[in-house]
Amino acid sequence: MSSNNDQPDGDVSRRDFLKGAGVASVVGVTGATIAEQGLNNLELVDDPIGSYPYRDWEDLYREEWDWDSISRSTHSVNCTGSCSWQVYVKNGQVWREQQANDYPRFDENLPDPSPRGCNKGACFSDYVDADQRVKYPLRRTGERGEGQWERISWDRALTEIAEHVIDEVTEGRYDAISGFTPIPAMSPVSFASGTRLINLLGGVSHSFYDWYSDLPPGQPITWGHQTDNAESADWYNADYIIAWGSNINVTRIPDAKYFLDAQYNGTKRVGVFTDYSQTAIHTDEWLSPNPGTDTALALGMARTIVDEGLYDEAHVKEQSDMPLLVREDTGKFLRASEVPGLGADVENPEKVMVMQDGDGEPRIAPASLGDRADKYDPSKSIELDFDPQLAVEEEVTTTDGQVPVRSVWVNLREELSNYTPEYVAEETGVGERTHRKIAREFAESDAAKVIHGKGVNDWYHNDLGNRAIQLLTTLTGHIGRNGTGVDHYVGQEKIWTFNGWKNLSFPTGSVRGVPTTLWTYYHAGILNNTDEQTRSMIQESVNEGWMPVYPEERGDGFRPDPSTMFVWRGNFFNQAKGNVAIEENLWPKLDLVVDINFRLDSTALYSDIVLPAASHYEKTDLNMTDMHTYVHPFTPAVEPLGEAKTDWQIFRELAAKIQDLAERRDIDPIDDRKFDREIDLQSLEDDYVRDWLTEEGEGDGALADDEAAAEFILEHSTESNPDDGGEITFADTVEQPQRFEAAGDHWTSDIEEGEAYAPWKDFVQDKEPWPTFTGRQQYYIDHDWFLELDEQLPTHKRPPEQQDQQEYPLRYNTPHGRYAIHSTWRDNEKLLRLNRGEPVVFIHPDDAQRRGIEDGDRVEIYNDLSEIEAIAKVYPSADPGTVQLPFGWEKYQFPNRENFNSLVPMYMKPTQLVQYPEDSGEHLHFFPNFWGPTGVNSDVRCDVRPKEGGDN
Repeated sequence: MSSNNDQPDGDVSRRDFLKGAGVASVVGVTGATIAEQGLNNLELVDDPIGSYPYRDWEDLYREEWDWDSISRSTHSVNCTGSCSWQVYVKNGQVWREQQANDYPRFDENLPDPSPRGCNKGACFSDYVDADQRVKYPLRRTGERGEGQWERISWDRALTEIAEHVIDEVTEGRYDAISGFTPIPAMSPVSFASGTRLINLLGGVSHSFYDWYSDLPPGQPITWGHQTDNAESADWYNADYIIAWGSNINVTRIPDAKYFLDAQYNGTKRVGVFTDYSQTAIHTDEWLSPNPGTDTALALGMARTIVDEGLYDEAHVKEQSDMPLLVREDTGKFLRASEVPGLGADVENPEKVMVMQDGDGEPRIAPASLGDRADKYDPSKSIELDFDPQLAVEEEVTTTDGQVPVRSVWVNLREELSNYTPEYVAEETGVGERTHRKIAREFAESDAAKVIHGKGVNDWYHNDLGNRAIQLLTTLTGHIGRNGTGVDHYVGQEKIWTFNGWKNLSFPTGSVRGVPTTLWTYYHAGILNNTDEQTRSMIQESVNEGWMPVYPEERGDGFRPDPSTMFVWRGNFFNQAKGNVAIEENLWPKLDLVVDINFRLDSTALYSDIVLPAASHYEKTDLNMTDMHTYVHPFTPAVEPLGEAKTDWQIFRELAAKIQDLAERRDIDPIDDRKFDREIDLQSLEDDYVRDWLTEEGEGDGALADDEAAAEFILEHSTESNPDDGGEITFADTVEQPQRFEAAGDHWTSDIEEGEAYAPWKDFVQDKEPWPTFTGRQQYYIDHDWFLELDEQLPTHKRPPEQQDQQEYPLRYNTPHGRYAIHSTWRDNEKLLRLNRGEPVVFIHPDDAQRRGIEDGDRVEIYNDLSEIEAIAKVYPSADPGTVQLPFGWEKYQFPNRENFNSLVPMYMKPTQLVQYPEDSGEHLHFFPNFWGPTGVNSDVRCDVRPKEGGDN
């Protein structure tokens, strides 16, 4: 081999080597390695710019950088990423996508917010023209799930749906019509499209945050407010971070940079994971508690903080319920109405709690519920003008005579006395020195926070786990400042532009909302198979009106079955816990299931009519997340494929069809049984497109299209149109992601110029009362059910056994995975190639060896409910005794059409069904995605065996 560079034969420069190696990489096309070929295939090029040989196959790569147009868009999936992308189009086809890099910086001391994205978003373009795209309206011809379809016209599809809906409404069964769609923040116009129609029809809107077990019940229990988090940029402000069950490097890929970069800012990072997760490997210390023992670990750490005097006494006295007095005879808070001469100056002394000052005199706890106008009352203050005692244990004079009382603090210390270092080590598997060391470091840091993940939420006793972890931040005062707090990033119920979205989604203001877990329990036949105590508590909650179930019970005591279900932007059937019961008992009750979807997923497969929806690159909408403080848009890069339409267009056209048929039949308005309104089918489309916030007669047809709906949301939200100016328009978001101008009343801090958003400042710094019964961070709950179940304070309880441990010795866990967001992308070829191409179960080598299983074997995972097949991945990082099957795989990706949830029963915890106070519910009351029973799934056992006749 010769060279003009006078290199000796066989001496190849690095540039020359890379040019030759780029053709076949390390392994040549013949199968021989480059070393074996002796580099004989290398072609030296003297001038790679001026005399580069033309090779036509390279044009494919050149054309990637040649386009006709660029559109800004994103992805409407429940990942909370909210990443802005540039979509490149050539000849009317989406050619590629690229992360946008123009997020405006608000603090030069923080890592650059640009870019954001992940491996899934980088290949969404595969879906635009994919085989599984729904291109035309489809009607089922075989049994549900068989996949037998016929193509029908849009007019035929809408007519059949409209005729069914009209029959249900005119027969008074409007509350048998359900709409399920999750996460408004990921695409609020699309969310509102169907929800708006359901609301006008008097139908039922389903919760999602609790249903997915994303909702952390401990937050409303303790803080009276649901899931206010710091944006991820605030992680960089922390001196100490505990990633507790939050696998950031897998589930928060766009935000992981803040966690990783924090090490360069001197932040210590601790991981609490049962397995050696992809995030644990990047932490300074890894704690591996036994599954289901997070509460014991947190309470053991709390004991160390209390016993060693590491708590923030001033914070605990002012900001928490620890000084409040509790009657020993009833377990209830001592109320001002029970102490002679106390509470005369408050409106409702029966709901005002009592402290004791340094002189031993009883004092009212300012801004208790009975001392303020409502749940939220910024005109009141919890600031104290006296120094309350923490440790109180004595008798007080009451209207009932002498009554022994103890402060919450004394009760808490008694509870914590159970968590000796020896007990914690034995129960959790985390060493005595280790958990105490971490507790000390956390308490002594200037700014420490917990990033709380779904690893805690999926357990039956998730509320106890939440409360115990939150206790660490309250004791140490690590809350209400930048770099502190409990940041719970699991799913997303919060939307920044709340007011605009709410008015777009629920124009009548009268909403039938239902906790989906309870609704499913009722209608899937699970209630009759649960234990007697749980069943009676569920029934009591429904009878007392604490939790609603629809359809409502009629006057004669009869409760109809649900009849109709619309699903859009979600995969209800695939993701449902209690999957077997839903398929066998709930689904047959539904006369009509309509799925609006851009792809044929499992819910579509088990539907009656499937309507083709525009994909993410074919629509107009907004996108936001509580992981950051920006809003950016979807804009259509290409026209919808086939006959697909946007969600807004589909539901508007359905409203028009219903109105047309109702006018032809001259159907009179129907009185709503529950609300003071009429359901008028003859004006349904008119009501759908009009702006209900304008004066009568104005704004007709104002909301005819998607962009008008997006503008409506921005115009009517404090965050994008604050009173003091700074309006954000849709066009602004297209130009560049926009940081919100302010925070509305559903957030607990202001958005401040030059600072990352951090919650709870309204209460901690401004001294506004917390929205709880006591007006403080409340760890003692004196509701009768909490007292009956001995959960008035955070306490560790072992997971209930759903299956016999002797028969099913392995725990079964279905975590989020790296290669999909729920079920989206589970059918993507690129990502399947990175993930063995089919469902995979992770098993520890010891567990595999005992069962004669090798890596790559086909195995059966089974319990008393069902069995499923998967490929075994022998995984040394796994927790011994637990198998993991990352969730989201479609039912049709399993040979027997069961799926990951087929092994999971449905079970509810009664404490999540309460109203508190019982008579008024200001602290806890059902509100969709704020408070309701969670659909948990980690308290499950199974076993694994090689598949007979499988690959071994």
